[in-house]
Amino acid sequence: MTRATDYTNEAQQRLLRLIDLLAGHELQGLAPAAIAKALGCSPSVVTKDMANLQAAGWAEREPVNNNWRLGPHLIRMSIRHALALNTARQAFDDIVQRYSRT
Repeated sequence: MTRATDYTNEAQQRLLRLIDLLAGHELQGLAPAAIAKALGCSPSVVTKDMANLQAAGWAEREPVNNNWRLGPHLIRMSIRHALALNTARQAFDDIVQRYSRT
């Protein structure tokens, strides 16, 4: 992958691609070999990346088959985002209501 700017980093970009890859596999997860193949990297790199995501709460092992899946951190982050959007929407609606009075 070519760098978009001098500020990008291949390892960080790979982690972001890994998060995207895991999305949609919350029930069964993905095996490390499948992750490595999809990302075009070695299984040892996947092990290191998954350890970093797990330490941050972004990934976890699926208990039945030991595959990797996204952890609850992403869901909690999504809920915070939705709450912030709802708060902004309520503030906007209040402004519209205030200026719509005749």
